[in-house]
Amino acid sequence: MATRLKTVKEVDRLVVTVITDNYYDALRPDTKVSTPFHSKPGSIIHAEHGLSYHVETQVHGGSSTLLFDFGMDPTGMSHNAKVLGIDVGKISAMALSHGHFDHWGGLMGFLKKYGNRIPKSTPLFVGEETFFHRFALRPSDKEPTDIGVLKRDKIEKLGVVAIKEVREPREIIPGGYLTGHVPRVTEYETGNPNLLIKRGDRLEQDLFEGELAMVFVVKNRGLVILSGCAHIGIINIIKHAISMTGISKIHAIIGGFHLVNAQASLIDRYIEDIKGFTPDYIVPTHCTGFEAVMCFAREMPKQFILNTAGTSYTFAA
Repeated sequence: MATRLKTVKEVDRLVVTVITDNYYDALRPDTKVSTPFHSKPGSIIHAEHGLSYHVETQVHGGSSTLLFDFGMDPTGMSHNAKVLGIDVGKISAMALSHGHFDHWGGLMGFLKKYGNRIPKSTPLFVGEETFFHRFALRPSDKEPTDIGVLKRDKIEKLGVVAIKEVREPREIIPGGYLTGHVPRVTEYETGNPNLLIKRGDRLEQDLFEGELAMVFVVKNRGLVILSGCAHIGIINIIKHAISMTGISKIHAIIGGFHLVNAQASLIDRYIEDIKGFTPDYIVPTHCTGFEAVMCFAREMPKQFILNTAGTSYTFAA
């Protein structure tokens, strides 16, 4: 059962900028809530198999910002942050959704490049098992592929951020909440047996018990949910967000849903369940998978937005 927040702070305005994602298209049109980045000579966005967000909340006239995930490539993530005009000196917090390298790969390079501008001891919020070694058994593999491990000591040695582990729902900037541990309550969201974690000398299925997502309550609009990969299950995350806030109105769901290579029947089930929450906007990113993205576009055309790297989403009262 999710821990219920005693109070939930509403935001007057929320801006989510996708620093990097798998796909970029300079010619996408604006929508009511989204503004894609349009390249011009000398101002070019890079896409990659990674995900990173910059988030700004406005509450009672005050503005706060954070970074959520850091992409795969340190050069690309730092480059995009500069092109997008992100003021790293104003960052109040950072957070990491989980311990896969396509979400932390850009972190060390970013801290090294901008460490002298980032406020000292800025909190870096992580979930349980973030610093465990990960492996993946891919379709062509005979043996698991080593997909790396984020080293806590190397981050701490830089002296830029203060690492804080989160297990319960927690506000990390005004109006910006981390989910903490997300319970598995949806029977078909069982995880991927080919994604592995090393505990001691053993490789076991990674159940992503410490995976974090973000939740915001936009005044007069409802919940905005921001996920990294949703290995724990995007339906589980949505249900948890509702439970922890006591708010059932969903304004927007943005993030990776990890439906890449999923069976068509499973994708259909996800879409039907997400339709049941009646979100105003659905924005699949990163690891959702081409087939699933196309299904969302077809089945939820009024709510669907095709994300591209560099796009900013603005939600306001």
